[in-house]
Amino acid sequence: METHVTFRNMDSSDSLREYATEKIQRLAKFFSLPVDAHVVLGRNKFHCIAEITLSGGGLVLHGEENTEDMHGSIDLAVEKLERQARKHKDRTREHRGIVTGTEQVMVRHGIVGPATEEKDEQGSRLVNVEEFDAKPMGVEEAMEQLKIENQDFFVFINSGSQEVNVIYRRHDGQIGLIEARTRQQ
Repeated sequence: METHVTFRNMDSSDSLREYATEKIQRLAKFFSLPVDAHVVLGRNKFHCIAEITLSGGGLVLHGEENTEDMHGSIDLAVEKLERQARKHKDRTREHRGIVTGTEQVMVRHGIVGPATEEKDEQGSRLVNVEEFDAKPMGVEEAMEQLKIENQDFFVFINSGSQEVNVIYRRHDGQIGLIEARTRQQ
């Protein structure tokens, strides 16, 4: 597990960096794919803040804690991440009979931006293309992942239908689901 530690509003400390890295290494047992960890340690007037984000294999986990002691903040944030990772691993284990954990589909999505010389009928052009792995999961797990990642949409493979689905946050605050169907000719 590759760990990056950033310090905000405080001096860099090798002992804190090593402590955080050591604590985060305990979480490696929950992941079969490589995972990156980004740790932000900061201080405001009276509190020490530890923010830890783990990402890899299409999964993003985030834990943040705020106490009077930096070691305590790190410990509590790691405990939060451990609960999230354990919950995810248990949920994945429950669905293993339906879908194998190795199936993944590469999904490409683009963002449409302002017009330039290469434009379509509406005056829009493709300005960004990203690729990522869509993991097989149930709709409930996708809803939870949408909340964890704090994004507007989440693309996944529906473990029931084996089709690409998109779950998204609507303007009224509700959650919407787009089920793509493959037409066979």
